[in-house]
Amino acid sequence: MTLFAPALSLVVALAAGGGGLIQTREESTAVSPVTVMPPTLPPKVVATYPAEGQTLAPGVLILKVVFDQKMNPRAWSYAPVPGGEALDCIKTPRLLNDQKTFVLLCRVLSNRTYKVALNADPAAGGFANLADNRAEPLTLSFQVVRGEPVTSIARALSAAGLKSEDEPIAEAPKPPVRPLP
Repeated sequence: MTLFAPALSLVVALAAGGGGLIQTREESTAVSPVTVMPPTLPPKVVATYPAEGQTLAPGVLILKVVFDQKMNPRAWSYAPVPGGEALDCIKTPRLLNDQKTFVLLCRVLSNRTYKVALNADPAAGGFANLADNRAEPLTLSFQVVRGEPVTSIARALSAAGLKSEDEPIAEAPKPPVRPLP
C-alpha cells in the first residue's frame, strides 16, 4: 500500500488594495510503504519436546519449541546453561509452516542431563514475534538415559509428535531448469 502525503504549494497574490490573497493547491507526494503492527504481548512457550524434566533415549533428537503466536523466522536464541550438558545441534532452527513451532536437529548422548536456555541474553536478540516483541527467557532441562538409541530422523520426528513434512532441515530451492541452446 502506498501512502500519499499532501504537499501544499502556496501562491500569494497581492490584491490591488494592499490586502493579500492566499491560494492553496494540493499535490501528492509518494511515501515509502509502512507496515504498522498492533501492540502485542510477549510470545509464550506453550509446549516443548522434550518437556521440562523428561527422560528420553539417546541418539537423534528434534528439539521442538511451540509458541502461542506467529514468530519471526530469523529471530531465535539457544544457549547452554551452566551445570548441564550443551546440546550438539545444527546451527539454525527451522520455523514450521504454522509459524509458531521451531524445530532443531540435535544429537544427545546417554547418562547426561541437558540444559538449554531460550532468550537468555537480551543483547543477543532471540525468539520474537512478527512485531519483534521478544519472548520471555526460558530454561529447559531433560535427561538422557541408556536405552535403544533413536537412529533416524523419522523416529525422532515421531517422538516429537511431528510429521514427515516437519523435518528440521529445509532444502534450498532448486534452481530453474534452463533449456539447452
